[in-house]
Amino acid sequence: MSDSTVRTVVVMGVSGVGKTSVAAELVRRTGWVFVEGDDLHPEANRAKMAAGHPLDDDDRWPWLRRIAAWIGEREAAGTGAVLTCSALKRSYRDLLRDGHPSVRFVHLLAPEPLISERLTARRGHYMPASLLGSQLATLEPLQDDEPGVRVETTGSPGDVAARALAALDVDPRPDTGADTDTDTAEDGTR
Repeated sequence: MSDSTVRTVVVMGVSGVGKTSVAAELVRRTGWVFVEGDDLHPEANRAKMAAGHPLDDDDRWPWLRRIAAWIGEREAAGTGAVLTCSALKRSYRDLLRDGHPSVRFVHLLAPEPLISERLTARRGHYMPASLLGSQLATLEPLQDDEPGVRVETTGSPGDVAARALAALDVDPRPDTGADTDTDTAEDGTR
């Protein structure tokens, strides 16, 4: 897979695994545009999760279609893109890929206790730590026949991003300083 074929990277995984931190590093290293998938959720979805209720497929499909439309807009414009999206089920990933050959997934992995700790420490986010169990129960891990890679979130977000780009065979921009990582957090947070 060459740099010219990977133009959309979907950073996926359960809430609290480090999607936003790693995506920020991917953007810094590639110069591609970014959208936080959570920002595309309808307000009703955010309110439901904030109230401690997990989303179901009826809640997720419209959101996933919005994300797929965003991907299509980036492809039509010829711009590289990074986005975060839980993409918990294969059927969700199939929707995001359908008609979008540039999509590659970066499935972030971390031990459940670490994810729970991150969620508990996170402030100002609508997703409560109490919903982690439902996300883990829903998660269908990225499979070998799906386009993308699985990456452990050990080390800094910069380390994780570097491993993801290498696995996807994407060269970082030469002016990013990507060869010198200044992140210090070992748990994948800043």
